[in-house]
Amino acid sequence: MNTAARTSRRGWKSYVIGTATVTALLASAACSPSGGDGKPTAKPSNPSNPSTTSPSGTPGDTGSPSTPKPGGTPSAKPSPAPTATGGSGDGAVAVCAPGDVSITSSTEDEISKGVRHILLTLTNTSQKACKVYRYPQVQIGDARRPVPEIKESAPTPGTPYETIAPGKQTHAALLLSGPMDEAPAKTMTVQLQDTTAGSKKGEPIKVALPGVDTVYYNDFAKVTHWMTASGLALRFIMSS
Repeated sequence: MNTAARTSRRGWKSYVIGTATVTALLASAACSPSGGDGKPTAKPSNPSNPSTTSPSGTPGDTGSPSTPKPGGTPSAKPSPAPTATGGSGDGAVAVCAPGDVSITSSTEDEISKGVRHILLTLTNTSQKACKVYRYPQVQIGDARRPVPEIKESAPTPGTPYETIAPGKQTHAALLLSGPMDEAPAKTMTVQLQDTTAGSKKGEPIKVALPGVDTVYYNDFAKVTHWMTASGLALRFIMSS
């Protein structure tokens, strides 16, 4: 074999060996977990995507308060609104008691000719509003019974009874006698009524006579219901 042939064979062998070596290196790189550069390829941590594993190890629990489910029980009930206080505790105004008021009497009659018409004035002397019901039960001297009401003076059904603010007044007009024999009286008392018709609130209140020591009364005596306007009250008795 000549020199050129031997040189050609050695070059072919070198090419085959080099090709085999490159193939082996490529296969080794493909099997390497580092992707061929010998370094780990772990992904960097993402701060904006925290772990969804709670400290207790429950998947999906991020540790934040859960949203209440519909129909759940609230943690606290709202406090009820305060209610007004009064006579029965249901927001009603208390009934006027004798200690809450003062009652005076006056007349437009000429005293020298005798007193037959009397205006009763009730003043709320307390620090709170109170209510008077129906009419005053007036007892004159030794009369057998209180003076009856003038029914026509009663408020329209459904109309609230008189509520008297502190310092304010209400009135009732009293007719003492008619054209018949009369009996003398030196005293007069007024009994306030409670919520029930005919009931009594406290003790009778003594009322001074209007500028005289003695008045005269008979079975014609009658009294109006309480009302704010004194003139209206007097209209029920002045024609008698």
